[in-house]
Amino acid sequence: MNKFFESLRNAWNITELRERIIFTALMLLVVRAGSFIPLPGVDFTNLGSIGSGGIGGLFNTFVGGAYSRAAIFSLGIMPYISASIIIQLLGAVVPSVTKMQREGEEGRRTINSWTRYLTVALSFGQGMAIALTIQGGGVGGAPPVPPEIYGFPFILTAAVIMTAGTVFLMWIGEQITEKGIGNGISLIIFIGIIADLPNGIIAEYQAISSGTRNLVVEMLILAALLGVIAAVVMFTQAVRKIPVRYAKRQVGKRTVGGQSSHIPISMVIANVMPIIFAQALMFVPQGVSQVAADSAIGRWLSVNFNYGTWLYSLALALMVVFFTFFYTAIVFSPRDVADNLRKQGGFIPNVRPGKPTEEYLDGILTRVTVPGSIFLAIVAILPAFASQWGVSATFAQFFGGTSLLIVIGVALDTLRQIESYLVMRHYDGFMKSGKLRGRKAVMG
Repeated sequence: MNKFFESLRNAWNITELRERIIFTALMLLVVRAGSFIPLPGVDFTNLGSIGSGGIGGLFNTFVGGAYSRAAIFSLGIMPYISASIIIQLLGAVVPSVTKMQREGEEGRRTINSWTRYLTVALSFGQGMAIALTIQGGGVGGAPPVPPEIYGFPFILTAAVIMTAGTVFLMWIGEQITEKGIGNGISLIIFIGIIADLPNGIIAEYQAISSGTRNLVVEMLILAALLGVIAAVVMFTQAVRKIPVRYAKRQVGKRTVGGQSSHIPISMVIANVMPIIFAQALMFVPQGVSQVAADSAIGRWLSVNFNYGTWLYSLALALMVVFFTFFYTAIVFSPRDVADNLRKQGGFIPNVRPGKPTEEYLDGILTRVTVPGSIFLAIVAILPAFASQWGVSATFAQFFGGTSLLIVIGVALDTLRQIESYLVMRHYDGFMKSGKLRGRKAVMG
């Protein structure tokens, strides 16, 4: 622990790093401030409990509670994340997009432009949907929107303002990435999720002070949380290294090649994406149960597919396993890796180039993905079990699911960047070895 605080002091002593940390903190402060600025005309006294459950509650978690407060940042950065996922999936199935992704810096700029345009379109559409929800979220028969702007004027104005808010957050994220520390888009989501942590701690403290929770039980709950965090860090950092050697070849008067390297295959290549996809699909039976509440199928779904039931948890776990294999197949292609190795004169020891290398990589990828998918499935259903054990809903979300994976992933990526600054200045890093393995930034 002393070494950790010493590393923090060293980080603060580096002028460039200190300026980047301060810049990042100020930008995140702007993000949090915007989540408390209400949309024009919204009356908080008549605003219902929007964003308190279901898909709205999950969305509200990612935007730091801005949705439940009808704030100008109600959409958060989520439309940009959705646009990035759509473009990434299109790259796997549309040849023209795949070609664009492989065209280097020029292709990357084009893809970024497409993502921004799609973000604006998604933001406006989602903004109109949220404006409709806010307008109809009144309590006691009194709408939260005054009559003079009720209807289309409010919906259009609110959608435009929320779209502008998302574009502004996208700009802040890019500024943090360029001038701050860490991945800006990921940090915006990170700060939104962490904003709920104090409320969760307060809820647990109130449970102890009111006598409904024993202190020993609370200590066991905290120990279990630390164990889950340690397991998530271990699995997200676990990498299977496949040795690669490059044949020597003559280029002019020089001999190049002959060096050794490795191909890192993470145990959870898909990271948080399978849980996001699975949770999105799990809202379908919940939506059907609300629409057809009076029918037999609606009543059956409301009872058996309610959050926390064994059938809900089983279905969620199975879908997480499926989407883990699905998304891994999209982001890691053994055929492309084998072709690139052959073109670069590389080979895996004792494995012939070409088709045998592809089959070898595919076999290792499958063996690595199986335990990774099971781990993600367990992480996905842990919050539901934590709620059944009496943990408050706000605090239970940090026991697993998307929240825990995103928080740990962003924290590791940010520490890795700080670590690189310390090592470049000949300081010791946060780890005794001076190395924190990096992870691919999935959130943009």
